[in-house]
Order: sequence, then structure tokens, then C-alpha cells
Amino acid sequence: MKQIIFLIFLLAAFGFFGYTIHRLYSFLSKTKPLDGKVDNIGARIAHTLRVAFGQSKILRKWQIVAGAMHATIFWGFLVITVGTGEMILDGVLGTERVLGFLGPVYDVITISGEVFAALIVLAVFGFLARRYIKKPKRFIAPEMKPSSNMDATIVLIMTFLLMVSLLEMNLGYLLVTPADEVVGMYPITGALAGSFSGLGEGAQHLIFESGWWIHIVLVLLFLNLLPYSKHFHVMASIPNVFLMNMGPKGKLSNMQSVTNEIKMMMDPNAAAEMGELPPPSRFGIKDVEDASWKTVLDSYTCTECGRCTASCPANITGKKLSPRKLFKDVRHRMTEKGPGLAKATTEKPYDDGKSLFDYITPEELWACTSCGACVQECPVEIQHIPLIVDMRRYLVMEESKAPEALLSMFNNIENNGCPWPMPASSRFDWANHIEMPANLVSR
Repeated sequence: MKQIIFLIFLLAAFGFFGYTIHRLYSFLSKTKPLDGKVDNIGARIAHTLRVAFGQSKILRKWQIVAGAMHATIFWGFLVITVGTGEMILDGVLGTERVLGFLGPVYDVITISGEVFAALIVLAVFGFLARRYIKKPKRFIAPEMKPSSNMDATIVLIMTFLLMVSLLEMNLGYLLVTPADEVVGMYPITGALAGSFSGLGEGAQHLIFESGWWIHIVLVLLFLNLLPYSKHFHVMASIPNVFLMNMGPKGKLSNMQSVTNEIKMMMDPNAAAEMGELPPPSRFGIKDVEDASWKTVLDSYTCTECGRCTASCPANITGKKLSPRKLFKDVRHRMTEKGPGLAKATTEKPYDDGKSLFDYITPEELWACTSCGACVQECPVEIQHIPLIVDMRRYLVMEESKAPEALLSMFNNIENNGCPWPMPASSRFDWANHIEMPANLVSR
């Protein structure tokens, strides 16, 4: 009966998770392809190992305490995932500790699982104290709504319950299993088992079964909660880091691609001749479907930690720009428009009358200096600047909207061939009064 109930719950959980991932894929499939190829696989793997698995960006000196707590939770989940996989196998096969045949390797798995479970419990209390007592400035910024704080709190509580139920299950296992049949090593629950040895057999089995069911149910609920939470980065961060732009930092798509787009718009046959994709519907980004799927994936990977905004010189000096808010806005917009986009066809496109500019103002976009501080600090390698620049491109190339100083410069370039309000023949008039030595003039 236990196997049957577990199989039903497991299939339901995996089925809903599959539906969620398919839904997200249907959103991403309506966006633009990457500008370039996913190459340099070796370098990408090395970078992913260093940043995603090694948590190198989290463990910076100026944030070492919070970084260490986060890294502990991440590494702990990696270790405990092995035990979760074993629990799923046990539930399907009706076995107990199916990986016990690994011997010393299994001892390492069980020891590290218990140690990390205890460390994660401490880290959860640390994060709760940090969020509700210390309250770092970036946690209480204007774009951080109460729902975001509640989201983090729920995930922390679930994480705490996951670790406690894991330790409860291990304690119950030691109580109901004869000492000579125990597989694995359990330093924490082993020290506690003596205090519970006087319980009746029924109570000991209750400890084990309740711990087992609470843990596995929470795991499967957690799995399905994450894609609807900012904590989806638990799953999305590793592929997002792997797929980051490995080119020179700060490099943007150049005007050659725009030149090709212009050619294709003016000549329908140019696309076939250049081997390019069909002409775009617009220049730059007006709405989420104009962005690349990687930009949208960035938005779903955002942890809302605020390190980007805390390091942004525009934000620090009081301007409206918050790099974190931009990607929160992209995610909210895709969540809003995605279902309609997924059902749209070429014959029946979807338009709800809104765009990203209903979320993001031109004032925010033009405040960016393109310095790259946000990209440098992001622990999951979100690329902020391409989104900002492409939304600016839309404003300039489609709407002819830009700050007055830029519009003047654009007009001067168009009319005079230079950024200044003077004809080309007058560019060196400033030097007319300068007397040059005859030998230099002759040169």
C-alpha cells in the first residue's frame, strides 16, 4: 500500500512539474534566438564549475558571511539530493537504503548528509535573522514587494522542515533497525538515538515513517513550487551560467546585424542571399517576445538578491535605475503575456495592448552608464546591459525618442557628418588664429 500511494503521488508531482517546464518552454520558444553560437564548451564547463558549483561570486570578501551561508545551503542540497534519489528508489522498489551496497562511499554520503542538514538548519536561522532583524538596504528597496519577502520566508521554512524531517527519518531508521543491520554512518542522529531507545516499537516506527513521508512530500512540493518562485534559480542558475556570453565583457551586438536587418527590410530577397533569418518585426526590444530566450531565462534565474543594484553607480547616486527591477519586470511581463504568446500563430499573433515599457520607464534605461558593475556582481551571470541597450535601440530607431542631448547629436551627425552643430568645412576654424611655424605648415 505504501508503494502504491507513493507511486501515485510521485507520478502526480512529476506530471505537474513536466507541465510547468513545458509551459515555460512554450514561452521561451516565442522569443528570439541567441545572437551567436554556444561554443567554447570546455571554457563554459570550467566557468560553471567555478561560479555555479564553486559559488565563487557568492564568496566575495565584502559579503563573506551571507555568501558562506548561501554556499552551505547550495552544497548541502547537492549532497542531500543523492539521498533524495535513494528515497525515491526505495519508495518505488519497496526497499530500504538501496544504495547501501556502496559501502565506504555510502558512509561518506550519509555522514555529509547529516552534517550539511545541521549546518543548513543554522543557516536558515541566520538568513531569517538577517531578513527580519538586520534588514540589509537592498532587501527593503522600493521594488521589493511584501510578496517577495514572503516568498523567501516560505522557502526558508520549507528548507528547515526538509532538514529536520531528514534527521527525524535517520533517527527513526536507527531506532527500528538492529545495530548489526544498519548501513551508513549517522554522527548526529546516532548521538541522539540513545535518548529515544526507551520508546515503544510503535512510537519508533512512527518517528521513522513520519520523517520519511514528510521529507519526500516536501521535496516533491518544493520541486513544483520553485518554478513559480524567485527561487527557481536553484534549478536555472547552472544552465544560465553555462550559457552566458563568454565573449569580451561589455561587448554588444554591433551595427552590422542592424545593417543586415535594414537590407532585409528593404529587399525581401536579401535574407536568402545573406543566409540570414527572416527580417525582424522591429528594431530593439519593445516587449518580451523581442528579447532572446536567454534574456528571458535570465529573468527566471534572478534571485532578487540585489547585488546588482547595490553596486550600480546610477542607483547609488539616486537615479531610478535598478538592474534587479528590470529583470523582475521582464519575468512579470512574460508571466502575464506568455500564455497568450504560447497560443499565438503567424496568422493570429497575440497583442494585449501592453509592452515592457508599461513596466520599465525610459528614465531607468537612459540612467545606465553601461559600466557592467551589475554583470560583474551577479552570482548567476545575468547579462543586464544587452536588455537595456536593446530597449534603448527600440526607443531611438522605432520611436525616435531619446534624451534631448542625444537627439541633437543624432541630428548633427545626420546633417553635418559630426556630433557638433557645424558643417564639416568649419571643423578646424578654431585653429585659424594659431600661428604655425613655417616648417610645420609646409609639412
